[in-house]
Amino acid sequence: MDSSPSLQILVREPEGFSIWDGPPFNNNQPSIKLERVPCNSAKFSDDGSRLMVMKPDSVITIYECSTFKEIRSFQIPNVSAAALSPCGTYLQTFQKSTTPQEKNVVLWKIESGDSVYSHFQKNMTKATWPSIRFSSEEAVACRLATNEIQFFDAGDFSKGIVDRLRIPGVAGVELSNLPGSHVAAFVPESKGSPASVQIYACGKELQSQPLARRSFFRCSTVQLNWNHGSTGLLVVVQSDVDKTNQSYYGESKLNYLTTDGAFEGVVPLRKEGPIHDVQWSYSGKEFAVVYGFMPASVTVFDKKCKPLLELGTGPYNTIRWNPKGKFLCVAGFGNLPGDMAFWDFVEKKQLGTTRAECSVTSEWSSDGCYFMTATTAPRLQVDNGIKFFHCNGTLFFKKMFDKLFQAEWKPESPDKFGEITELIKSVDSLKIEETKPQGQSSTSKKSATANPPAQKPAAYRPPHAKQAAAVQAEVNSNNYLFGGSASGEMSKNALRNKKKREKQREKKAAEAAGAGAAT
Repeated sequence: MDSSPSLQILVREPEGFSIWDGPPFNNNQPSIKLERVPCNSAKFSDDGSRLMVMKPDSVITIYECSTFKEIRSFQIPNVSAAALSPCGTYLQTFQKSTTPQEKNVVLWKIESGDSVYSHFQKNMTKATWPSIRFSSEEAVACRLATNEIQFFDAGDFSKGIVDRLRIPGVAGVELSNLPGSHVAAFVPESKGSPASVQIYACGKELQSQPLARRSFFRCSTVQLNWNHGSTGLLVVVQSDVDKTNQSYYGESKLNYLTTDGAFEGVVPLRKEGPIHDVQWSYSGKEFAVVYGFMPASVTVFDKKCKPLLELGTGPYNTIRWNPKGKFLCVAGFGNLPGDMAFWDFVEKKQLGTTRAECSVTSEWSSDGCYFMTATTAPRLQVDNGIKFFHCNGTLFFKKMFDKLFQAEWKPESPDKFGEITELIKSVDSLKIEETKPQGQSSTSKKSATANPPAQKPAAYRPPHAKQAAAVQAEVNSNNYLFGGSASGEMSKNALRNKKKREKQREKKAAEAAGAGAAT
C-alpha cells in the first residue's frame, strides 16, 4: 500500500541515538533517517507522533516524528524522570525535591511550553510513575493519591481536580485502553483483609460502587492488563512466598474480570506453576498465556475464558502477539536459551522455529510482517546486537554493536497498514526480486536455516537457569516440543527417568497398602 507509513527504528548507542528506515531494506542494509544525536535516553509517545530525548545538562528535547525536527526544548534542573502523554500533547517531569512546599512534578504543554499543572510527590516508584495517567486517546486523566483517585479535565488542567474516587488503601491504578471508559484499582492486603482489584466507570459515569471486584489472599503485587475495547481486565496476582514450596520465586495466579460483570474468577489453566507472560490480541477478543513449570504451556483463550488453541510446551516465558492478530511468537528469553516458535493463529499451524540467544527485548513491527530481537546493555555487556526475522521465523538481517542500549520500533497504528496477507505477499515479491546480498548479509538467511553461527563461550548462568537448560535438553532429546516424536522412541535418559518414576509409584502404592492392612 502506497499510503501506508514506512517503518522506522530507534537505535541508541553510548554516543547517542539515530533513526533507521525499517525493512524492507534497500541493498539489504538499513538507511539512516536521522543521524546520531547525543542523549542519555529517548522514548516515543504511544502513538509515535513525537519523540522525547533527554540530553546532558538536564535538557529535554521534543521531536516531531513526521520530520524529526526539534519543536521544543525544556531546561529542567535536577530532573530525574520524564514521560510523554500517549498522543504527545504533554510532557511530565519529576525533579528531586528538598521540601514538601516545592512542587516537583510538573506537567508541561508541549505546543506552548507552559506549565499547566504541578504537585508534590515524595518519591518515584514503578507504581506511581507517571504520576498523572492518561487514557490512550487522552480523553481521561487521573492521579493516584492517598486513599483516592483524582480525576482531571484532560483538555484543561487549569480546572484542577474535577472528580475524586474514594478507595481506602488504594496502591495501584490502571486506566483502560481505547476507549478510556474504566479504571482498575488495586488494594493490597491489610490487617487480615484480602487484597482486591476493583473496576469503576470513569468520566461522566464516575460511580462510587465498583462494576466488578475480585478478592484474593496471598497477594504481594499485581499486573493489570486491559484489552482494546475496555471490556476485559487480566490480573496476574503474584505472591512472594509459595506455601506449597514448589517454586522459589513465589506463587502467581491469573484472574479475569469483565466490565459488565459477566465473568469474575480464575482463568482455568491446565497446568500448575507460575504465570510467565500474558498478552491480549489487538482486537481484544483473545488473549494468550504462557504458564506452568518448565516446560511451560501456551494456550490462547477467547474473552469468555474458553481455550481456542494449544501452542504446545517448551522452554518459554514470553508471548508476542502480532499487531494484525494473525501471527504469534512464543519465546524463552532471559535465563532461557532463546528458542522461538512462530504460529499462524488464523490457520492454527506452526510456521517455523529458530533461536535468538541472550535477547533482552523483542517486538513485532506495526505492520505485522517483521519480528525484531535485541541484546542490549546494561542487562548484557557482550554480544550486543539486533536481529530481524520474517513472520515465519527466518533470519534476514543481523547487526552487532560494541554496546547497544536501546532498539525499538517507532509506534504506528496497525490500522494504517493494509491486510496482513497482502503485506506478506508484497514482502515475498520483494524477496524474490532481490539480488544476492554481499558480505555478511549474503549468508544471513542460509545460516539461519542450515548453518547456525559458531557458539561462543557461554556466559555465567545461575543455578535455576541451569535447571531450565536441563529441561530444554530433555525436551529436545524427546522431541515432543510440538506434538511428540514421530517414531515414539524415547532417549536413554528419558527412559531411565520414566523407570524411576514407575518404581517410586509402585513403592508408594505398596506402602499405602501395608498401612491399610495394619489398620
